[in-house]
Amino acid sequence: MSWQSCATLETLRERANFLQAIRHFFEKRNVWEVDTPLLCQSTVTAPHLQSFALGDRFLQTSPEYAMKRLLAMGADAIYYLGKVFRQEEVGSRHNPEFTMLEWYRVDWTHWQLIEEVDALFQALLGTPRAKIYSYHELFFTYFDINPHLIDINTLQTIALNQGWVDALPDMDKDAWLDLLMSHGIEPHLGKREPTVVVDFPASQASLAKTRRIENATYHVAERFEFYYQGVELANGYHELADANELRARFNEDNHKRKTLGLNTIPIDEALLAALKAGLPPCSGVALGVDRLFMLKTGKKHIKEVLAFDWQRA
Repeated sequence: MSWQSCATLETLRERANFLQAIRHFFEKRNVWEVDTPLLCQSTVTAPHLQSFALGDRFLQTSPEYAMKRLLAMGADAIYYLGKVFRQEEVGSRHNPEFTMLEWYRVDWTHWQLIEEVDALFQALLGTPRAKIYSYHELFFTYFDINPHLIDINTLQTIALNQGWVDALPDMDKDAWLDLLMSHGIEPHLGKREPTVVVDFPASQASLAKTRRIENATYHVAERFEFYYQGVELANGYHELADANELRARFNEDNHKRKTLGLNTIPIDEALLAALKAGLPPCSGVALGVDRLFMLKTGKKHIKEVLAFDWQRA
């Protein structure tokens, strides 16, 4: 094992300036920085996110739950810039310990927050204005289907015909949609300007509100994702404030985890208590800072922008 850093000192100095620029952006907009705990009694329940467990505590995949408790206390515009942890395969775009920027705006819709994320990209990367597409629009463009109404057999057939799978694994509809999205759509997104995807299926709402599409039989999630140069960079929600609905979603997540043979996660009762006390209408977004800095510097591997990656830490 080498004792030296992965990134050059020149890159690390540039990274320090990059983090300073992020803080300056929020300082000008009167958004204040908060510090939240990394080791907590609960964590995210989503089956596709795996936390590191240390005894009866979990390293956090996001500062979201703690930040929402602060919002329920009366905080209005807050951001977090620091480390989080996700137990995923190490690769060119992921290190299990990475830097996240997450912020919340009270009385904002996700549409307003999209504008602010776009402004941040312009300030940091000099990008042109982002283009917005609905989830439905993209699937219709690339696969000629309505993803909200399509049946799972058709999704399987598309994946098989494209050669993305050579068998039919036991996956639900959302998993098949994710496969088509990651293989057939994401690589094309944000080639010239950032691309924003909105109106995801309601089954992929996570902690976002849902709404019914006018003159349609289905609902969509009021969430968005930012892509640039084919890289997913940010995920935002018009936040769900109903504690009972959120508990139901946590329970559904844990049911899915059991089905997949994963450990269930204790429900964060403190978060639910905060929602019952009164989470104000708000929107929030989480952004991967290391990936953003990779685009800024033209680096191809995440370890090139880190002092010490997972292997050298």
